[in-house]
Amino acid sequence: MRKTMFVLVTLALILTACLPGQSPVDMQSQVNTAVAQTLEARQQIEDSVAQTVAAQNLLFTPTAESTQPPTNTPLAFPTLTAIIPTVTAFPVNPPSSGGGTSYQADYACDIINSKPRDNTEYNKGAKFDIKWTIVNTGKKTWDVGYDVKYYSGPKMTSLTVVEIPKEMKPKATYEINLDAVVPDEKGFQVMTWTVQGQLCYPYVAIIVK
Repeated sequence: MRKTMFVLVTLALILTACLPGQSPVDMQSQVNTAVAQTLEARQQIEDSVAQTVAAQNLLFTPTAESTQPPTNTPLAFPTLTAIIPTVTAFPVNPPSSGGGTSYQADYACDIINSKPRDNTEYNKGAKFDIKWTIVNTGKKTWDVGYDVKYYSGPKMTSLTVVEIPKEMKPKATYEINLDAVVPDEKGFQVMTWTVQGQLCYPYVAIIVK
């Protein structure tokens, strides 16, 4: 590159020297202009080369084992999967200190056979069904009329509370079915309910398209 610039400057000097009627001041001015234009052209070339190299590095990183030219491969984006934390009911009566035996709370519950499945995709405004089967996993029987009610998140149902109309002995189950509507806000949406006494937390976790 230095050799090229030197040749260009030399040519500029020769050309200006051959022009008739040129004073030394005019010749020097023309030489300065030629040198400035040459330096500017050189900078533009260097910038262009640097940008090209940077773009090539982004598309292909050569390795020691690479023997074939790079091919254009569509970019693959990872699938985002929302992870729902497992909610564990806190026992009403804490376990006594003792050795080695498993503890069962007097009042506790669990949710089985939940529908829809976590991360099910719906269009906004679509109607869908909710199903929860509540299991009494504690040692005590629940009285008739235990409430299962809305707790947090977008309200996808018109109802906000459901009463269990029967006595719930240990290991007894009760199935709740609700009509629901997908909220308008896009993305990952979670609606949470709770069983009276916050024994456990039925929930719905969907993705709104």
